[in-house]
Amino acid sequence: MSTANPQPLWQPDPERIAQARITQFQAWAAERHGAPAEGGYPALHRWSVDQLDTFWKAVTEWFDVRFSTPFTRVLGDRAMPGAQWFPGATLNYAEHALRAAADRADEPALLYVDETHDPHPVTWSELSRQVGSLAAELRALGVRPGDRVSGYLPNIPQAVVALLAAAAVGAVWTSCAPDFGARSVLDRFQQVEPVVLFTVDGYRYGGKEHDRRETVAELRRELPTLRAVVHIPLLGSEAPEGALDWEALTAGDARPVYEQVPFDHPLWVLYSSGTTGLPKAIVQSQGGILVEHLKQLGLHCDLGPEDRFFWYTSTGWMMWNFLVSGLLTGTTIVLYDGSPGYPDTGAQWRVAERTGATLYGTSAAYVMACRKAGVHPARDHDLTAVKCVATTGSPLPPDGFRWLHDEAGDDLWIASVSGGTDICSCFAGGVPTLPVYTGELQAPGLGTDLRSWDPSGNPLVDEVGELVVTNPMPSMPVHFWNDPDGSRYHASYFDTYPGVWRHGDWITLTSRGTVIIHGRSDSTLNRQGVRMGSADIYEVVERLPEIKESLVIGIEQPDGGYWMPLFVHLAPGAVLDDALLDRVKQAIREQLSPRHVPDEIIEVPGIPHTLTGKRIEVPVKRLLQGTPLESAVNPGSIDNLALLGFYEELARKRA
Repeated sequence: MSTANPQPLWQPDPERIAQARITQFQAWAAERHGAPAEGGYPALHRWSVDQLDTFWKAVTEWFDVRFSTPFTRVLGDRAMPGAQWFPGATLNYAEHALRAAADRADEPALLYVDETHDPHPVTWSELSRQVGSLAAELRALGVRPGDRVSGYLPNIPQAVVALLAAAAVGAVWTSCAPDFGARSVLDRFQQVEPVVLFTVDGYRYGGKEHDRRETVAELRRELPTLRAVVHIPLLGSEAPEGALDWEALTAGDARPVYEQVPFDHPLWVLYSSGTTGLPKAIVQSQGGILVEHLKQLGLHCDLGPEDRFFWYTSTGWMMWNFLVSGLLTGTTIVLYDGSPGYPDTGAQWRVAERTGATLYGTSAAYVMACRKAGVHPARDHDLTAVKCVATTGSPLPPDGFRWLHDEAGDDLWIASVSGGTDICSCFAGGVPTLPVYTGELQAPGLGTDLRSWDPSGNPLVDEVGELVVTNPMPSMPVHFWNDPDGSRYHASYFDTYPGVWRHGDWITLTSRGTVIIHGRSDSTLNRQGVRMGSADIYEVVERLPEIKESLVIGIEQPDGGYWMPLFVHLAPGAVLDDALLDRVKQAIREQLSPRHVPDEIIEVPGIPHTLTGKRIEVPVKRLLQGTPLESAVNPGSIDNLALLGFYEELARKRA
């Protein structure tokens, strides 16, 4: 592909470059740690991966990370998986997240916005007080370091308080959004066996109230390890029998007591589905997340105490955890609980305006929906505070860049970013001092040794290859839950290239140092940034007696859209009528997630398999993307080659 020398869509002016925190960090690191003073970001990045230990030590000093006991070295063991970061050190994530309470007590730490779009502030002192009260109550309930604390909660201040209180105690936080059905939640929470569950009675979305009391009752029945359930009456209902009241637990006036834990002590569990089995229960550490997020938010996002940070997300997506970490830089974070498009498509822009957001993050899909709907953000809203619009979830197509530039502001820094739940951060994305090229991410992140490799492990430039990371990052998982020998962790990232992280994305590194993401190189379903394994879909769909077998594929479209068809092979005598279509959609919506309802349900004569009986998802995906049959699949490995003709013909018709 051509990556010849296009003109940048946007360039930061000299004043913006001079004021950027990353510029100040580079000058300081040059003086203190031998970083290159000249050469701008490319030189700083090269140094950050060549001198990994020195770079991460510099990050901890620049951001004044408080180690209650010192580390013996930065990297004890560099091997992946299993890299050992800052051995000997102890600290606490929540202590760093609430540091601003000491000198900015009456300023807002949180701005909570619901579908009325009116912001409700929670000050630093009030946030700290509630965390202190709840942490004391958790200890009184017998919650100890390493115990799991779970939340079935929307994006509300109580969720932030619960996460920080759990971290203060040294417990391990985990959450799901309340639009997840019971089965989907249990597939996640049953793996980690929580001792406390924070729940709401329901939530509001799209102007409607959604009662979740029956789902909560099912979660309580199916999670036998629970010692306590905490009821948050978002819709105003009474606490169910045996549940504790949120207000009572957060009414105390105790200062937070922060358990000092080892650097690699678990902070939270996130879930990311592979193609088979239960969702992966990914464990990330207090110290690893702390230093990675300080780097990413403080240097790459250029966030500080004067900023307001809004990302449209839910508690079931890693971007919520990332948003909460905005507190680490003393930034006011904006929590929006509601539909992204209610009462109209421009809703998120209205929230950005009303909260004075300086960095506004959303999904590429939302940007393209605004473009299609004829939204005019800068014309209809006062967006003078917004310095940066960031997107993730899927690659932002060139038309999305141009639309943001034309309709949201021609002096707008557009930061398309790409990372993963697996590291709860970005591999590549925004750099405030670099130009923005249409359709491209600005650069790999500091400390991230990002490469594009061919199948033999040879590096590629200006060609599509596999996204790999050849050196450890602090926020890589410390392990997966219930994976005692590490085999599932190893199989997820290290099977293809031993000792090197393979993420499962197609990527181009250009000769200009920019990055282009082309979508998944495997068959994981990535819908609006929330990944779901195909196995989750099959389990639900194939419980219906009319469905003999199914195949689901997610395909990134050139216009930034995402087409997710479900192919069904029907049982004898069954008919794919409107009633069955509705039942399939309802099953997925209620038992898994409304995001993963397929765009089309298509009857097929049969589902192709490998000779060992596995459904062939990636070859069918490639066929549907227009790859010729002989290039998409090894014919000798398929049980019934004739079945592939159907998918080939469908691709022709769609083209």
